[in-house]
Amino acid sequence: MRFRSTRGQAPPVGLADALRRGLAEDGGLYVPEAFPRLAPADFGTAESLPAVAATLLAPFFRGDVLEAELGAITTEAFDFPVPLKSLPAEHDLSVLELFHGPTAAFKDFGARFLAASLARLNPSVDRPLTILVATSGDTGGAVAGAFHGRPGTQVVVLFPKGRVSPRQEAQLTCWDGNVQALSVEGSFDDCQRLVKAAFTNEALKSRFELSSANSINLGRLLPQAAYYAQSSLAVFRRTGRPANYVIPSGNLGNALACIWARTVGLPIGHVHLAHNRNRTVPDYFAAGDWQPRASVATIASAMDVGNPSNMERLRDLVPDLGELRRFVSTDWVDDPVIAERIKTDYRRFGEVWCPHTAVGAEAYERLPAEVRAAGPWVLVGTAHPAKFPETVEPLLGLTLPIPPALEALLALPRRFRVIEPAEAALTQALL
Repeated sequence: MRFRSTRGQAPPVGLADALRRGLAEDGGLYVPEAFPRLAPADFGTAESLPAVAATLLAPFFRGDVLEAELGAITTEAFDFPVPLKSLPAEHDLSVLELFHGPTAAFKDFGARFLAASLARLNPSVDRPLTILVATSGDTGGAVAGAFHGRPGTQVVVLFPKGRVSPRQEAQLTCWDGNVQALSVEGSFDDCQRLVKAAFTNEALKSRFELSSANSINLGRLLPQAAYYAQSSLAVFRRTGRPANYVIPSGNLGNALACIWARTVGLPIGHVHLAHNRNRTVPDYFAAGDWQPRASVATIASAMDVGNPSNMERLRDLVPDLGELRRFVSTDWVDDPVIAERIKTDYRRFGEVWCPHTAVGAEAYERLPAEVRAAGPWVLVGTAHPAKFPETVEPLLGLTLPIPPALEALLALPRRFRVIEPAEAALTQALL
């Protein structure tokens, strides 16, 4: 399989090249030249995430130097549980818990898969692969953890100063060795802009072999499609009906992975995108005018994105908004309502949501009763609530237990540099 740029001005490449480059030469994002087609029967009796992922991703790896390594990559990357838990709701509702990996957020799937893939591409110790990653909270910690200590790679994490939770910041800045953290005096959109600019900076390109571990990298999206394949197959085998999803959304990588799984042929019905006060995507769906804007800080900080990168891929896949509205809908939720939903669902289900999952839970409850009744529905749980104690604990009046892996990271000292949101500042930090 070959992968083309969304902007059409760069030559198509194979999978390994797309993973290493991250961004196409013309600044576009890599997408498959054509999507394969799979049916539920093609997965046989496969139930585990590594097994489902190996079947789903085989066509994307076909003919590539990584093809023979796919099984080993999925086994290495997906070595933690992915529970699909039924909730005692009025209608058929489950939560897909994606926060049982080493950094307690769904970003572990893509980061570990990308790291396992790149490690098999014979990285050069003399000219290491420099991975740039902009983060609004969870991505950077997952990428740092996945690549820390791996030979032939160095990681530079950019995060917006003062706009991530204290525990997220601890995860971003606790690393040493081949991981460097940069606190940017700006927003996530500034961080993302700097990363994209670096790929067209001739001075940096001459000195470094650059790649990205944001969801602009194909190696992040493909593995995320795997847990939608696994969970939708589980729902389909149980009910005989497609699964509908409510997905907390920021940069749209998680949402696009679900839509790609649907495009391939997995039994996925409707996709409902839940946003916080950063309303760029809901406003586009409402008015049909794409207007990126500056991000707004909220308590669901990992979703504070005003110009989501993966909208470029989504509009490439489905250029007609009317067609997209047939199976994708959107909503947005403000901070006080997020807080109230955390309290309500703790009383109702005994479940503790992180602020991002609570955005999705609220968006689900706002769906018309007849739409919820036409389920089954799956709420995507994106992060462990213990990553946000300053928000969640006062609302519920309790102290949340910390997952052991997260607790170990929080005990480490912090290391980071503060830079201005300017391309020259990033260039200086790298050089």
